[in-house]
Amino acid sequence: MRNLLLLPLLVAVAATVPLAAALSADGVALLAFKTAVTDDPSGALSSWSDADDDPCRWAGVTCANTSSSGPRVVGVAVAGKNLSGYVPSVLGSLALLRRLNLHGNRLSGTVPPALANATSLHSLFLYGNSLTGGLPPELCDLPRLQNLDLSDNSLTGSLPPELRRCKQLQRLMLSGNGFSGEIPAGVWPEMVSLQLLDLSDNSLTGAIPPELGKLAALAGTLNLSRNHLSGGVPPELGHLPATVTLDLRFNNLSGEIPQSGSLASQGPTAFLNNPGLCGFPLQVPCRAAPPSSSTPPPPSAAGSISGAGGPRQPVKTSLIVLISVADAAGVALIGVIVVYIYWKLRDRRGDGCGGDGDDDEERKRGLFPFPCMRADDSSDDGSDAGDDVKRNNTTTTTTASGGGGGGEEGQLVAIDKGFKMELDELLRSSAYVLGKGGKGIVYKVVVGNGTTPVAVRRLGGGAAAAERYKEFAAEAGAIGRVRHPNVVRLRAYYWSADEKLVVTDFVNNGNLATALRVRDTGLAAIMNHRHACTVGVG
Repeated sequence: MRNLLLLPLLVAVAATVPLAAALSADGVALLAFKTAVTDDPSGALSSWSDADDDPCRWAGVTCANTSSSGPRVVGVAVAGKNLSGYVPSVLGSLALLRRLNLHGNRLSGTVPPALANATSLHSLFLYGNSLTGGLPPELCDLPRLQNLDLSDNSLTGSLPPELRRCKQLQRLMLSGNGFSGEIPAGVWPEMVSLQLLDLSDNSLTGAIPPELGKLAALAGTLNLSRNHLSGGVPPELGHLPATVTLDLRFNNLSGEIPQSGSLASQGPTAFLNNPGLCGFPLQVPCRAAPPSSSTPPPPSAAGSISGAGGPRQPVKTSLIVLISVADAAGVALIGVIVVYIYWKLRDRRGDGCGGDGDDDEERKRGLFPFPCMRADDSSDDGSDAGDDVKRNNTTTTTTASGGGGGGEEGQLVAIDKGFKMELDELLRSSAYVLGKGGKGIVYKVVVGNGTTPVAVRRLGGGAAAAERYKEFAAEAGAIGRVRHPNVVRLRAYYWSADEKLVVTDFVNNGNLATALRVRDTGLAAIMNHRHACTVGVG
């Protein structure tokens, strides 16, 4: 039925372009998109001509040869060109289209439901435009859809319950829109392949569905921040894998934070700006429930404030807050003293790195938490016009000084495509020593605004043959492909003559030795079950 509705539009486009008789049907559909563009300031579509036999040489168009009907369009990537206009429904007639990337433009109008006719589509990137309307439930009729990014638009309405039909979807990013209503229940257990879910910066209300804890394949981020969600944090979220980063900031959540499963390993930044939340890891004590009238009060201790035998006065909340602040200040002061003594002792004996006085002075100020490492002034700055997944599927490589090794020496190589961190950013971040063992020193590195901690293990320096780098890179790649809830994820590595680093996810609460000794009670049970096989944890 949808194909019959598209037929008159194709006929109309062909009628307006009399010279396009020799142009393939895919080319005619793309010319309809060019016609829908009202402003092309950079001339991105200037090479799209109706005088060609097929569109395979047009800028941003990718084709593949088929045995039956010749070359067909499989990819369209015209991103970041400031195009104005709208997305025409006729693009749904591209039956073999696998990837449509139009992000970073000024396209308006709605997301055409007819895109569901492009049954081969597996990646749809329309983020960073001015699209309006709702989320078309017809998109979940696409049998191969894996990546759907409609973030940073002006979409409204509620999230359709038809999302349950998106069984192959791996990444769903709808942040920065105006979606409202409750997060639908009964949807998430059906999305068995979902690895990343970002619903942040919308106007969603109601409670967090406990069913989100059944997203067993989730491996990246569950971001529900900057909405109007209320109620408590469901204990079922503790069933999520330990590697999942949870973000519930800037909502109206309340109650005590459950200490179940992976929830116990989340840092305080996951729960900030929820005035009603209390308990660990927030430094907000939960008020105890008043005693029942049928239960006699506990006997007061001798020498209480009110005198022997009198009722004991409860400690005021303001006093508890004052004591907590004083404790935190004392711990911070002790930490400053320890760091000061450490750097004084280090300056006396020297670190063996050499270099000029300016670099030594920078190390004293903490700008280089890893001695003997320097970042080049220059870094790669490539365009991102054809990336498959924005912000979550990009490999970042930054060149640094240093030689030796051979091959890719002196580079921070991202094993996980979701890792997006420059070497200079890593070097200039706050670092804390977690421990030292036979395989080097492990640091906890807090990047940027403190929401992305990673664990960095220094394997030491020393010259190495070029073939050792290839062996190291091969082993790192093999480890990086491992996916198991009890194995911490390898994010990146760095290889040079001076330094060899391994960057992994940072997981709170203990190390391997601790996990082997604890018993199955409370937090110990969580650590024993979740972290028994991790390395480089804090």
